[in-house]
Amino acid sequence: MKKIFTILFVAGVIIGTTTVKAQSTKSSMEDRFFKKDISGAALLQVGYRQTDLSQLNGYLAQNGIPAISNNNYWINAAMQKVYKKWITEHGIGFTIPNSSEANGIKARYSQAALFLRFGYNLSKSSNFQMYPFAGVSANLAMFNIKDKTGIESTPNFAQEILNKTSSKTLYQTKLGVDLGLGFDYLFKVKSKEMEHITLDRSIPVGFRLGYHIGAAQSDFKVDDHKLSNGPTDKNSAFFATVSFGLGYHITKR
Repeated sequence: MKKIFTILFVAGVIIGTTTVKAQSTKSSMEDRFFKKDISGAALLQVGYRQTDLSQLNGYLAQNGIPAISNNNYWINAAMQKVYKKWITEHGIGFTIPNSSEANGIKARYSQAALFLRFGYNLSKSSNFQMYPFAGVSANLAMFNIKDKTGIESTPNFAQEILNKTSSKTLYQTKLGVDLGLGFDYLFKVKSKEMEHITLDRSIPVGFRLGYHIGAAQSDFKVDDHKLSNGPTDKNSAFFATVSFGLGYHITKR
């Protein structure tokens, strides 16, 4: 019986010590994590940047395919981080596809991008941000040809596997530089008190104005096959973006 009590006592000491260490570690991690206030926002953005497809449309005309309208409208999802006066914004964006069709052939063009921007807040007010920024973006242009006539030429599964069609997807990678000015007004929402922290919430609404510089681009490819003599326009252009989302400022009490 004494042995059982001894074992239970030792087990209790070990568990207690482990719990204290775990709590101490958790507290230490919280202290490090909340050493500085944390601010930022999750953003949804709708923007306009002209993409001139005149060169591509020239190639389409040679093949009897109607022109595709310029691919100008972007939708972005972004995260913003704020450290003192410094602002970073990174996210992913894509365009609404544009297409044309004739004689069973459908052509479609769209774009996607990853971007990273750095800015410095010139405003002294806690209610709004005004900051010049510079950033880079990695862009992907996708051009798809769908041969509906060829695809639908047979109802047989086995024959469809090796059925010859004009369907294909071509893609091109691009590198861009963004220079501009950002503005956000922060509509304050009631703060929320939680264990050890205060969460100040806001709804940031603003815009981004700037110029996109097409710095470099690759040749179009189909699969891994490089194609020469394709469109070469780097599509440098002004852009305008409307931005809104959910903002936060976390302070340790």
